[in-house]
Amino acid sequence: MSELSINPARLTASLQELGRIGSYVDGNTGLHGVNRLALTAADGEGRRHVAAKMKALGLTVTTDRIGNVYARRPGTDNALRPVMMGSHIDSVPTAGMFDGCLGVLGALEIIHTLNDANTTTRRPVVVGFFTDEEGSRFGTDMLGSAVATGRIPLETAYALQDRAGLTVRGELEKIGFLGNTDEKLPPPHAYLECHVEQGPVLRSRNMDVGVVTGVQAISWHELTITGKSAHAGTTPMELRADAGLAAARVNLKMREMTASGRYGTQMRATMGAMVPVPGLVNIIPGRMTATVDLRNPDDAFMRAAEADLKAFYELVAREEGVKLDWRQTARTDCAHFDGGIQERIASSAGRRKLVNMPIVSGAGHDAQEMARVTRAAMVFVPGEYDGISHNPREFSTTEQCANGVNVMLDVLLGLADERD
Repeated sequence: MSELSINPARLTASLQELGRIGSYVDGNTGLHGVNRLALTAADGEGRRHVAAKMKALGLTVTTDRIGNVYARRPGTDNALRPVMMGSHIDSVPTAGMFDGCLGVLGALEIIHTLNDANTTTRRPVVVGFFTDEEGSRFGTDMLGSAVATGRIPLETAYALQDRAGLTVRGELEKIGFLGNTDEKLPPPHAYLECHVEQGPVLRSRNMDVGVVTGVQAISWHELTITGKSAHAGTTPMELRADAGLAAARVNLKMREMTASGRYGTQMRATMGAMVPVPGLVNIIPGRMTATVDLRNPDDAFMRAAEADLKAFYELVAREEGVKLDWRQTARTDCAHFDGGIQERIASSAGRRKLVNMPIVSGAGHDAQEMARVTRAAMVFVPGEYDGISHNPREFSTTEQCANGVNVMLDVLLGLADERD
């Protein structure tokens, strides 16, 4: 085991500092949450805060053309490809202070620890944070890392719009993070990411660390259903073209699909947004926009579920007398992380006497994009309160966070000492 360990109190203080940027008080719980939606003023403030921390550690900081920020620490042989650590600092509108931020600030805490110990690695080390991992504003998750690894073209990303019609390019420019370095990231030697689990498994099994084996497939659709607005009291049921009913039928169909077992036992489906127009109590919705989120740890099952759901779109449109248009806003296959690095994570956890288990990630992460271009792996830490995330109650203890980052430190040192 590495003799080095991070400063847990310093890491917690760093998380709390960033957590105050975009902070709000949740009206239901009275808890402080975080709202740093991608490319908003709050995100810009958070980015400047983290970039300043990077520079204070003596790192060389650059911003690429999609707004990804990278900080480089030299090694003894700077001709070698770097080992990279990272995540994101943007949030959903109802977030806690750990999602994404632990991966970025934990990586900077590792750099701080190396500096304090006057430890230089053979390979350079890069810490990065990626633009709009959440996808909450512009509808495409892992946007920055997908552009960096070539899955999404830069011009396609620039043209994405939020609900107000504002573009990614324009908002990057507005907050001062439309960088000038090449958006295509040269593949690093390896990529590591520490993250809160965002689920209940590790905590329920009293695990200290999760060794992430991969990320399940994700498919997002945006539905636009057009029917006919009419008076709720005067229009007979059989003469309606109810866009809201059509959306409800799709939602129920997804629930039936998850329960059927036809698509495996781990399929998940969610209609997270449903917006009726005009949205009044006594008017049949003439238009409905809705979202579909499908997830499955098996690519074949995912493809089958997508095909059957698309066929159902056509069926419900005919039967309800509505027009149903849909578009794919995000789509990623299952990602599989490097087996050798998984072994190093488990070995480090064992040496540090941390109980660990393999786990598949139910949420999407920048690491899945990086896994397409290099060896990549993730360390999960458990969360309290059933691992709730995307919520002000999101919470991992100082010890839980430090355990995961210390494991990442051990693995980083091994990878950064490799010659080939």
